Amino acid sequence: MRLATWNVNSLRVRLEQVLAWSADAHPSVLALQETKMADDVFPAEALNEAGWQVEFAGQAAYNGVAVMADGPMERLADALPGFDDPQQRLLAVRVGELVLVNVYVPNGQAVGADKYAYKLDWLNALTNYLRDLLKKHDKVAVAGDFNIAPEDRDVHDPQAWEGSVLVSEQERAAFKALCELGLIDSFRLFDQPEQSYSWWDYRQAAFRRNRGLRIDHILMSPKLAKRCKGVHIDAAPRAWPRPSDHTPVVAEID
Repeated sequence: MRLATWNVNSLRVRLEQVLAWSADAHPSVLALQETKMADDVFPAEALNEAGWQVEFAGQAAYNGVAVMADGPMERLADALPGFDDPQQRLLAVRVGELVLVNVYVPNGQAVGADKYAYKLDWLNALTNYLRDLLKKHDKVAVAGDFNIAPEDRDVHDPQAWEGSVLVSEQERAAFKALCELGLIDSFRLFDQPEQSYSWWDYRQAAFRRNRGLRIDHILMSPKLAKRCKGVHIDAAPRAWPRPSDHTPVVAEID
């Protein structure tokens, strides 16, 4: 199985890129974030015609998550239990033995802002949800845009970013709390090139200068991680015309 995650920053704009990349990369399952489309305009027909099964949970103009799979899948959840939230940021599905939780974690805007508090509350609710989920299933992946760079090596310039949103102590502690459930950052199971990032700002030629952050992750339960044979970041789509500011992360699972 090849499991991938990609924040496409508008599926309406980048549908052709998703179709082209998936036709070339052949993921078995692809988790998409920031589809920015209401369900009634989601391009399910176009994806079905390309051979994909799809589940999606969206809203107009903002947020939105979807999962593409090359076979049948079962929808498990599209909201965090007990967390009243109008923003569509989670979609859990079962694909064969795999339980995939696709997440688009809030950005947080700025440390101390209301949106930052919302982010921490959302992450706490996610932790509680996953704690229960992991008691029921042993092959679990949590994939998506976490909007957290877990360590300084995931940041192009740690000093410049120190104390900022995406790298703050509380956000990193929340990420660590997810890992303490038993989830494993699959990217770090393997030797990786230095300065490996999954997101680059559109401004200041950030991609060309590789001034990025690694904020897109695939966390795995221990039993699934043992079957993981490799993880890489495919930076090629970030160089395409009108790209997303994120690029795919791909895991190979035996």
